[in-house]
Amino acid sequence: MIPKHLPLTIRDATEADMELVQAIYAFYVTRTCASFEEAPPSVEEMTRRLIKTTQERGLPYLVAESDGEVVGYTYAGPWRFRSAYRYTIEDSIYVAPSVTRRGVGSSLLGALVERCTDLGYRQMIGVIGDSANHGSINLHRRLGFRQEGVLRGVGLKFGRWVDAVIMHRPLGEADVGLPDSDHPGLPPMALP
Repeated sequence: MIPKHLPLTIRDATEADMELVQAIYAFYVTRTCASFEEAPPSVEEMTRRLIKTTQERGLPYLVAESDGEVVGYTYAGPWRFRSAYRYTIEDSIYVAPSVTRRGVGSSLLGALVERCTDLGYRQMIGVIGDSANHGSINLHRRLGFRQEGVLRGVGLKFGRWVDAVIMHRPLGEADVGLPDSDHPGLPPMALP
């Protein structure tokens, strides 16, 4: 019998992880509407995104490893680039299809929420491709996100119009009081 929860190590992603990260993402790009990308990015492009979108901004990019293999990943990126949004971030999370419903998503997203809270961010947004993506919607709900809205038919993929579900979760002190502007973990949100 396969155990429900996998033994996992959650750690910072490295460039060496990008081949397995790319393979996980390629599955979702080519077979689902979870991502609105229509062609899977190369390993080189995934590495560029790791460095430019997260590492250079001081944002977390985490992988879940089980028995030495990457089985999922999550990262935080800027929600928007105007300065007023600098305390709000967006999450992305993908789990290898062979290990869904085994605790990988909850462990990853929980670690991302904790890390972003520790960095001083106040709000996290989840934009979930496809209102029929119940796995991701339910994962976000379990981790304290609430659904704020559905953008109907905003994507066209696989010959059908696809919704985007907007979910939101306060972090830390959320919108209570002003943040400590000297918080050491808050990176400047430079324009792309």
